[in-house]
Amino acid sequence: MKRVFVLLLVMVLVLAGGTASGQASVFRYTEASELTLVGKLFNDTPNPYHRVDTSRFDGLTRRENTLVRMSSGIACAFRTNSTAITVTTIYREPTFPVNGNGISTRGYDLYIREKGKWLYAASAVNPDDRLGEELMLISGMQEGRTYDCLLYLPLYSELESVKIGIEENAFIEPLENPFRHRIAVFGSSFTHGSSTSRAGMSYPAQLSRDTGLQMLSLGVSGNCLLQDSFCDILCAAPDVDAFVFDAFSNPSASTMKKRLFPFIEKLQAAHPGVPLVFQRTIWREQRNFNAVKDAAENKKMHTADSLMAIAVKKYKDVYYITPNATSKAHDTSVDGIHPGDHGYTLWAGSIRKPLTRILCKYGIR
Repeated sequence: MKRVFVLLLVMVLVLAGGTASGQASVFRYTEASELTLVGKLFNDTPNPYHRVDTSRFDGLTRRENTLVRMSSGIACAFRTNSTAITVTTIYREPTFPVNGNGISTRGYDLYIREKGKWLYAASAVNPDDRLGEELMLISGMQEGRTYDCLLYLPLYSELESVKIGIEENAFIEPLENPFRHRIAVFGSSFTHGSSTSRAGMSYPAQLSRDTGLQMLSLGVSGNCLLQDSFCDILCAAPDVDAFVFDAFSNPSASTMKKRLFPFIEKLQAAHPGVPLVFQRTIWREQRNFNAVKDAAENKKMHTADSLMAIAVKKYKDVYYITPNATSKAHDTSVDGIHPGDHGYTLWAGSIRKPLTRILCKYGIR
């Protein structure tokens, strides 16, 4: 009997300790789609965590269908006074890429607004064998304070449900979209965010936080080939103020020559007067000591430069800018192709001024 009493006493002390530390034992959950989702090219997808309703568009390959159903670039904006935030997820298809970690590909990345700036707060993912279980994202926050939150969803997973948990006595409510305008960003695995450590470190996400402009990411890892199927999707995108393209990272030189001008003409017919800003592809570090890859990259860059020199003269509202994701030490790459976080920060910083200068011409500020 004495032993049972001691065990009960220990349990009471543990529970009391949990309460004293601010961690509630039970959380009240709200579906993220009932709050404010930002970064979506289409806001009316049947599954709110898909970027494109693939039933609307023909011509997508199986892989392309999978990619646009991933939640890359989507974030949930909300306000809460909870001192702890949890997440539960129903995954349709989590992925396990070799050049991305679990936090970026299957987990969550939280920012909180502090003095008008978005400040990193927390990031986490459950172990692979417990992905669907409750995830404690952050705890121990100050009591009596209200937080404006921006929660980035996984980059490389398809989601069925995302529920945000707060303490039972706390509130949660939608936050008004903190970003202005609608700028579509179509591109390769670079735009998708491959090799970032966290979802919020993709260059479109960094640009949004740095400029206050809403970047609508349609990164399609390895599949940005100026194809008609994606042009049709971009043509159908509603209320887009500008387009930004990472369009020369995936296609070969011959594909660029064949597809670039028809792509521009079709898109301009659907969105007349809207600026189209193309980016040169970045320096891939794998070429540093590989003569074959160096020659191939040179050919691709030269072809893009030559075509865009014609395009900016031939078409109104078409621009060409050069990003940089390489440090002086050439050590920003994760796998010889994709930059890490520092490289993507360099990328976002390198195009911020030329891009915003172009956008200002169109009243996009």
